[in-house]
Amino acid sequence: MSEETNSGYLDMDLLRFTTAGSVDDGKSTLIGRLLYDSKAIFEDQMEAMETSSKARGDEHVNLALLTDGLRSEREQGITIDVAYRYFATPKRKFIIADTPGHIQYTRNMVTGASTANLAIVLIDARKGVIEQTCRHSFIANLLRIQHVVVCVNKMDLVDWDEAVFDKIVNDFKQFASRLDNIVEVTFIPASALLGDNIVDKSENMPWYQGPTLLYHLETVYIGADENHVEARFPVQWVIRPHSDKYHDFRGFAGRVAGGVFKPGDEVTVMPSGFTSKIKAIESMDGPQDEVFAPMSATITLEDEIDMSRGDILVKANNCPEPTQDIDAMICWFSSEKKLAGRGKYILRHSTKEVKAIVNEVCYKVNINTLHKIEDDLVMELNDIGRIKIRTSAPVIADSYKTNRITGSFVLIDELTNATVAAGMII
Repeated sequence: MSEETNSGYLDMDLLRFTTAGSVDDGKSTLIGRLLYDSKAIFEDQMEAMETSSKARGDEHVNLALLTDGLRSEREQGITIDVAYRYFATPKRKFIIADTPGHIQYTRNMVTGASTANLAIVLIDARKGVIEQTCRHSFIANLLRIQHVVVCVNKMDLVDWDEAVFDKIVNDFKQFASRLDNIVEVTFIPASALLGDNIVDKSENMPWYQGPTLLYHLETVYIGADENHVEARFPVQWVIRPHSDKYHDFRGFAGRVAGGVFKPGDEVTVMPSGFTSKIKAIESMDGPQDEVFAPMSATITLEDEIDMSRGDILVKANNCPEPTQDIDAMICWFSSEKKLAGRGKYILRHSTKEVKAIVNEVCYKVNINTLHKIEDDLVMELNDIGRIKIRTSAPVIADSYKTNRITGSFVLIDELTNATVAAGMII
């Protein structure tokens, strides 16, 4: 790859998307088809797929084998773990999180979808909108994935019937009207197995005039998804080289979680409240005139201020209130332990860790009906619900709706150091 091509590739826009659907809706086949038709598969991968498909007795080359990497997944024909796949077209780079559809893998789906800009919800044209569809859409909504593509798959098995597609569109719109975070829903009729409307336009459905799946993925506008208003810079590391050349250098390294920072900006260190001005901003590419989410950088200040990992730099005119009381929606990850009131944990928020106690479990959500469950408040593996937490020290948090990075946290078991829950601050 020439240097010019390489730098062009590095500067390309990146879209992270996740796929969700119930068993046998064809998620893995869809991703295999995307990679296959956009020429993102190596010849040896293709040969291995053909061999495995023959051994299994499949009629067609089984494209699902591309993403179902675990042997147990291939044998059962289901997706268990989150599989990440990377590919690029001349217009964009992509990271795909292929997440499981089963209810017992809800936590895997939450993990895979937590960084996504877009979710593809697959619906089997023969089955229409089912419980799983509602559950996956609810999770996408909970995680503030603002762009959803409803891909009505297996249209070949309903004779490419437009009426079937229209009914599914209406049913989904009726359900989605109860969700509050999804900004844009696009409906695409497709056949992942035969390749209709995935990369190439379908000749079997001339009645559909919209984009193919790949065209939509290449062109969907995600620039508005990042928060460029509230400036947040969680400090990960303090850089003190102690060398002769950089004897007095003291920089604060981290990744911008929101807003824009420029040299000369007045900033406040939270939670201490000290203020200073940004002297310079350094990155791997040298000095920067400005940095914004999700760029990584090292910031130096004009004044000698004590700051360490876990502190957060904010703009002086936009300071969040430190708080020790957190109200959040969580997904419970642990199969060994259950969550009840008064449980003690370590809360990891951005770059800060504090001790925390669960004051109250308010309710659990039945993720099939979206009803609140208030009579059974013990949370077990894959449960989603609302809790109230008290922390041992102030946390500088935003609501998850405002900022996905400073609005999220994980709970860690003090004894085993295992992550037991992921939370979204209300």
